[in-house]
Amino acid sequence: MKTLLKSSAAALALSLAANAAAAEGKLVLYHWFEYMPQELLEKFTAETGIEVTMDTYDSNESMLATLKAGGLGTYDLAVPGDYMVEIMAGEGLLDTIGEGELASKGNIAPEWADPGFDPGRAHSIPYQWGSTAFAVNRDAYGGDILTTGILFAPPAELSGKINVLDSQGEMMALGSLHMGIPQCSQDREQLKALNAMLQGAKQHWASFNSDTAKEVLVSGDAAAGMIYDGFAAKARAEGANVEYAFPKEGYVVWMDNVVLLKDAPNRENALKFMDFLLQPENIAVVTNYAQYNAGVAGTEAYLDAELAALPERNPPAEAGEGVFIEVCDQQTQAVYDQIWTNLKK
Repeated sequence: MKTLLKSSAAALALSLAANAAAAEGKLVLYHWFEYMPQELLEKFTAETGIEVTMDTYDSNESMLATLKAGGLGTYDLAVPGDYMVEIMAGEGLLDTIGEGELASKGNIAPEWADPGFDPGRAHSIPYQWGSTAFAVNRDAYGGDILTTGILFAPPAELSGKINVLDSQGEMMALGSLHMGIPQCSQDREQLKALNAMLQGAKQHWASFNSDTAKEVLVSGDAAAGMIYDGFAAKARAEGANVEYAFPKEGYVVWMDNVVLLKDAPNRENALKFMDFLLQPENIAVVTNYAQYNAGVAGTEAYLDAELAALPERNPPAEAGEGVFIEVCDQQTQAVYDQIWTNLKK
């Protein structure tokens, strides 16, 4: 009996030691708000013993500002949009993923394997992709919504009841589409006109808010609002009579990506998490939750059947072209930064 007790105690001690060692594994993730299902983080921890800490942000620009203000060396991974990956790489904020360091890199869908914003996927893997435009409460307005005029020259029924995203890149891109001018225009008259248009449109907006873009539509505090397509679908599912618009002038297409940050304190664990997200059954959990699209091949078998029929995934024939946000040269970007600063005053 004593021998049995000693053996049991030894086994328990070994088990506790093993669990303690596993728990020493850490991963610190910097991620968009309301975008990563907790169940997926728990699955990763259960499989690897690596504990995940996650901080959140509400725009690409705020994420970049935090990292440049001292966040490097604190976080292992972040989830920037397409254009922001290019900016971060240019500013030396990203580590390079070595050949063979990601066992599942071949699972990346071919159309996303070599994007212009990160050739060869040197720093990133795809996460989710979708669109940004706006949604309108059909109880408040029954007219045509397939125009960016809903945001920038709205009908009386919507004036003063519009929420816009606190996101410079998407606002400037949609504003340029509305004006019919190139993104990153260097034409002084075009830039003056863009600034004047935005300043005039601001009187019609009730709020600048990204992290409650869905909630204000559901509560009725906003009758229209800039929004990501997946959040529009969630707003409908939560009872809001909203319709997502694909304006004829065009709309923003984006891809969020998981990037390996420079000076990641848990680099090996970060690569394990990237490999984990490249498994179709894992990234499909994000897609089902967020209702966007994955950039990994083989996810279809794991997706909820109703996703394919969502109107937010199916632009009408009269929709304009979807465009990615462009990265401006430094001098032009300084002008856009000033327009944005003036807009937020």
